[in-house]
Order: sequence, then structure tokens, then C-alpha cells
Amino acid sequence: MRVLALDYGSARCGCAVSDPTGTLATPIAPVERPATRKGLARLAALVREREIGRVVVGLPLGLSGEDTAQTAETRAFAARLADALGPAVPVELYDERFTTRIAARVGGRASEDSRAAAVLLEGWLARAAARAARAAREDGEEPA
Repeated sequence: MRVLALDYGSARCGCAVSDPTGTLATPIAPVERPATRKGLARLAALVREREIGRVVVGLPLGLSGEDTAQTAETRAFAARLADALGPAVPVELYDERFTTRIAARVGGRASEDSRAAAVLLEGWLARAAARAARAAREDGEEPA
């Protein structure tokens, strides 16, 4: 299953996609003004074109984990995106603290917003793999 990660900003939304195995995260072109009808339509088209099975939206919590004004705006955007995509493609929020700072240090040709989305996606994929391995151990299975 491919996963799309979004580093939401009202002006621009950084985007990154996973490979089908959920191992690699690759930054792709950002989407301008993602909360507009045109922006939401572009994100929905991306989900269809790339055969995305889940969307992860970075949640900008404060340093101590508290909500901020940006957190509330991001939650509202994620809810609108979930409505636009329907139940077949789950949308979830994931803590994005420090992703932009890490992306700035890493550098690269992709936009900083999309590199931040790739950092976010790498963290989400690692956590998902750890959860799957833990569940397999609890079920007495060997992890893949």
C-alpha cells in the first residue's frame, strides 16, 4: 500500500509518497493552496493517480505537545480532506515536530516542504513497521 504524507501549510502543502512496500519515502511536487477547492481536487487526483491507500497529515504540535492555532487549522484541513477522499482512503494525523528543521539540514532538490513531508513519512513508516512486528510477535508469528 502506498502512503501519501502531507506537510500542510495554507499557502503550500509539501507532499511525499512511499513505495508500494512502505519502505522508501520520496518527496514530490508540493500542492499550492491545498485547502481550496482546486487544492483539494489536486490532492484527490494525486491519491487516484498514485494509487494511495492512506494519507498521513503532519500535525504541528507545540514543543511541549500542546495544540496551537496552526494545529487547529491542520485538523480542520485533514477533516475536509477525509470528507473529499471518502472512507476508502483513511486520513490520519501524525506529529510533525522538527520535520522542517531536519529537512532544511538534509537539503536536496525537492522543495523544503516536500522534503519535510518525506521526513514525516519516514517516521510514520518506521512506526508502522515496528507496530506490525510487535503485533506479529504477539500473535506468535515471525515478522516479515
